[in-house]
Amino acid sequence: MSQIMLPAYQGVVSKIPAVVTPTFSCGPSTVSDIGGNIYNTVLIGTQCWTKENLKVSKYNDGTTIPDQTANTNWGTLLTGALTVYTGAASYLATYGYLYNCYAAKDTREICPTGWHVPTNTEWETLNTYLGGTTIAGGKMKSTSSLWTSPNIGAVNTSGFSALPGGSRNTNGSFYDIRDLAFFWSATEFDGTTAWYRLLYKNDGNVSRSSTNKSSGASVRCLRD
Repeated sequence: MSQIMLPAYQGVVSKIPAVVTPTFSCGPSTVSDIGGNIYNTVLIGTQCWTKENLKVSKYNDGTTIPDQTANTNWGTLLTGALTVYTGAASYLATYGYLYNCYAAKDTREICPTGWHVPTNTEWETLNTYLGGTTIAGGKMKSTSSLWTSPNIGAVNTSGFSALPGGSRNTNGSFYDIRDLAFFWSATEFDGTTAWYRLLYKNDGNVSRSSTNKSSGASVRCLRD
């Protein structure tokens, strides 16, 4: 009786495509925050910036940042908070939130992972690269009609595309939407104040000063 020879078993190897993580390239690439908001990016010198103001309502650990838009005692807060300019949803969509500096400096981070609120020195690096205080603001300001005329010096050659989101005073009042862009730095001046940058409709300057950390300002993020 002849023996039946069975063919040797050949295992089937499953081929699962490898997951390829897209390479980040500042400018073409976007970045998203913990809330799913997506931001365009722009390379200015050696720095990679977000092109829109921050709209996140949570820290990176998932904790909600309290919305204190309706709180007339806004200026007494000593912990992180955010506000929408006068509570109008259209302002949020266009200009993002205004944050107090306690939120901007919180160790739980409000910028996307791998990004941070720029320090005073990092703002100065941007200012110097764009030609100095008297012209850098014009190179950063959007030419959009959202700015009140005259938007003097605005050419936006940097691509920073600053919009005039206004601010919130420590007395709880909102002021100068469409007239100025007001950005926090992460650097304290002293125990109660921190450095900021201001762009205004009437000139092409970048103004640097300090203000109470309970004020409300926009936030731009810088890549680590």
